Amino acid sequence: MIKPDQRQLLHKYLLMELAIKSLQIDYQKTEQFKMKVVFLPLMDALLKDLRQEYFDLKRQLVQQKIRVIGWTNVDEYFSDVQIATAGNDVVLRYANQALKTQVEKLLINHINEKMKL
Repeated sequence: MIKPDQRQLLHKYLLMELAIKSLQIDYQKTEQFKMKVVFLPLMDALLKDLRQEYFDLKRQLVQQKIRVIGWTNVDEYFSDVQIATAGNDVVLRYANQALKTQVEKLLINHINEKMKL
């Protein structure tokens, strides 16, 4: 069984994982930009920050004996995430569009924080 605070931590971890994967895919496309000299350092810094936060979240999950086993696409609208806990395995269902929107918000927030510095 996953407690509400653990589920919130897990959700943030999943969003961070998706954000990193998305940026890594986009990074390859950014290398083709004419102004790549401007965009690549920004993406590098963003990826570095996201990875650090990702590993911090992963460490917290490991301490609580929670780990992500894998993702399964149910259909074009939903995905299941299989989670192993100390007690038993749990499957959480997520709406793909909601995840996409939340990842976009997470990235926008990180970029806005960087721009304030």
